[in-house]
Amino acid sequence: MSTGTPRKKVVVFDYGFGNVRSAERALAHVGADVEITRDYDTAMNADGLLVPGVGAFSACMQGLRAARGDWIVGRRLSGGRPVMGICVGMQILFERGIEHGVETEGLDEWPGTVGPLKAPIVPHMGWNTVKAPEDSELFAGLDADARFYFVHSYAVHDWSLEVTNPKIRAPRVTWATHGEPFVAAVENGALWATQFHPEKSGDAGAQLLTNWIGTL
Repeated sequence: MSTGTPRKKVVVFDYGFGNVRSAERALAHVGADVEITRDYDTAMNADGLLVPGVGAFSACMQGLRAARGDWIVGRRLSGGRPVMGICVGMQILFERGIEHGVETEGLDEWPGTVGPLKAPIVPHMGWNTVKAPEDSELFAGLDADARFYFVHSYAVHDWSLEVTNPKIRAPRVTWATHGEPFVAAVENGALWATQFHPEKSGDAGAQLLTNWIGTL
C-alpha cells in the first residue's frame, strides 16, 4: 500500500473551553493527523493549531492564559505557523471583549471589540449564509449559498485593520448578518478564524477545514 503524502499534524488546543472531540473528529474526517493536547512542544511543532472556544470571553481568556495558550499562539504567529480560531476561539483574537458591562483584554492580534449581537432573537443559533471575498482561500470551492452553523450572542461588528504596505496582503474578511452585519471569518496570513462552527457545518464545514489543511 502506498504511503502517499504524509498527513498534516494538527493540534486541537485543550484549555478547557471548546468541543475538542467534535473538532478532532471533523479534522480527522478530512485527513488530518489530530491530537488534543495543551502540551507546549506538541502545540508549537504541529503543522496547524486549532483553538476552539465556547462560553464567556473572559472565562476563555482566563483558561487560555492558564494553559499558556496566549504565549503559544503568539509564538506560532511570530514564526508564520498557522493558527485557526473557532467561535469564541476567534473572538479572543481581537483586542477586547465586553460582556455584561465587563471588559476583558483579548490576544490583540486584530483591533476590534467583541460586543453583544443586536438582533430580534439572541443567541444566533442555527444555519446562516456568509458573504466571502472572491479571493478567499478558506471558502474556495463552496457555493455562495453554502450555510454554516452558528451559536453565539456576541460578535465583532466592525473591521478596522488597514494594511498600507502594498507588499503585504490585506486580510480577507467574511461577513454574515443576523439582525446586523458581523464578522463571520477572517483570513490574515497564518491566522485564520471563523465565528461559526465548521465542525458542525456538514459538508460545507468539511470543505472549509480541507481548505485550511491544504495551506499547512
